[in-house]
Amino acid sequence: MAYLNSRPRTPKICPVCGEDVPPRALACPECGADHNSGWKPDAYDGGPDFEEQEFDYDEFVKKEFGPERSPVNQLWWITGVVLLLAFAAWIVVEAMR
Repeated sequence: MAYLNSRPRTPKICPVCGEDVPPRALACPECGADHNSGWKPDAYDGGPDFEEQEFDYDEFVKKEFGPERSPVNQLWWITGVVLLLAFAAWIVVEAMR
């Protein structure tokens, strides 16, 4: 038979997001972390212990969107668009004759 006190203790501060957690809550009201998804037994004494990391925006953009296009790649796009416009103009001129 399971006793009510056999459930792990609820931390006062969520170790995942750092928000206050109400007593006897089953999950953090802010981030949803619970005993199964993120609360650790050794994280109950203190709050979150995050290391300060510098954010590199250029590295983030490169990782999310890939490297910048090279000027040669852009030159091919411009060349293709100009050729398509010239072809369309040639068709219009021929249709008017």
